[in-house]
Amino acid sequence: MTKTLDTWLAEEAKAMAIFAAGPGDGVASRDQIAGKTGLEMMQAILRGELPAAPIGKTMNFCLIHIEEGQTIFQGTPKPAFFNPLGTIHGGWIATLLDSALGCAVHTKMPVGRAYTTAELSVNMVRALSPKVERVRAIANVLHCGRQLATAEAKLLGPDGTLYAHATTTCLVFEVK
Repeated sequence: MTKTLDTWLAEEAKAMAIFAAGPGDGVASRDQIAGKTGLEMMQAILRGELPAAPIGKTMNFCLIHIEEGQTIFQGTPKPAFFNPLGTIHGGWIATLLDSALGCAVHTKMPVGRAYTTAELSVNMVRALSPKVERVRAIANVLHCGRQLATAEAKLLGPDGTLYAHATTTCLVFEVK
């Protein structure tokens, strides 16, 4: 597990350095994304050419890996995200999974198409605490059609422990 965690931390440090050197947090303008596929847009974010979504800084997670149909986000569970029982709130877990799922779907969007989450189902199978230094949400697209896309994700610790899994259905539409 230590080797895996060390690798994860190194990959996170690299991504965070790229984001810090880039345009910062925000939303890309229409001009910045004109003519780009969803995959090209997501790759530009990971290269630090387009702003990273502000939710990552707020919720303490970031994009680590992107390829067509797959994303990996990494997050740091911390006490600021505790529920009243002293474990990480399900909303933080759901937000991390939803981000990975949505961005995986985004990688399948051709120029002129976009998506929005229509349904999100999250199953938390184990309590998560700050004792787990990092978790990864690994999302894969199952189907991407003209009107609907579906994807699934797992939230894993560095030792391979499954903390949650989720699915999404997204509506796909033309951007006007």
